[in-house]
Amino acid sequence: MDEKVKRRLTTVLCADVYGYSRLMEADETGTLAALQRHRTAMTRLVARHDGRIVNTWGDAVIAEFPSVVEAVQCAIETQQEVAGDASAPSPAGPMRFRIGINLGDVMIDGDDIYGDGVNIAARLQELADPGGIVISGPVYDQVRNKLSVGFDYLGQQPMKNVAPVTSYRVAVVDGDGIKVSAPVAERKAVPRVDEQKQLPWLHLLPRPIAAALIASTFLIAINLFTNPNRIWFHWPVAVLLFVAVMRTLYPRRRKSDGEQ
Repeated sequence: MDEKVKRRLTTVLCADVYGYSRLMEADETGTLAALQRHRTAMTRLVARHDGRIVNTWGDAVIAEFPSVVEAVQCAIETQQEVAGDASAPSPAGPMRFRIGINLGDVMIDGDDIYGDGVNIAARLQELADPGGIVISGPVYDQVRNKLSVGFDYLGQQPMKNVAPVTSYRVAVVDGDGIKVSAPVAERKAVPRVDEQKQLPWLHLLPRPIAAALIASTFLIAINLFTNPNRIWFHWPVAVLLFVAVMRTLYPRRRKSDGEQ
């Protein structure tokens, strides 16, 4: 009888070097020295945040953390330390990592972990900008109100051999309150519009009011384009806004398990 496969829910961090082959071709010695230096720093940061290095091969690093918040904080500190490396620059340019983080179920085999939880982290890493971090929806749900960073919604991104996963780009806030991510010239195009960048003010409103404003905009557009001589949108818009304000001022209280 086969032994039952052991599983656990964990936070997986996957990192690799952007353009590693190009860097090695331009400067093997300098690239290897930089990789070793950054890996030593990553090992120290992972341990500081109660994680562990699961595997390393080539230029990639896989780590796991019992805490989602600690995993994202470790990734942020890793990118900051790599970006602030004061060593002599390589002729091929600075080394930059891409990092993906996922919270998911994994299979355990000794010290190694396998499964979609790991595969999704690797696919998220491929979506990240050089020097950037991309996280899955479950990670975002756990950290969105616990870290002083911004998040750019990327939507459901298609992934090789994995179902599409809702993902977010982590945007670190610098000392001047500006969100910092990878340089614009190095960013990959994202198929879906970044809603938070296009309408930043909308995300500051309560959700019911924001939804009512969006619906009202569609109603006004439909009215003006279909029959501009007969204005009717004001009544449904007034109702929508009234309901949204009431929902905001008097949110429905969920019943606890002991209430009837």
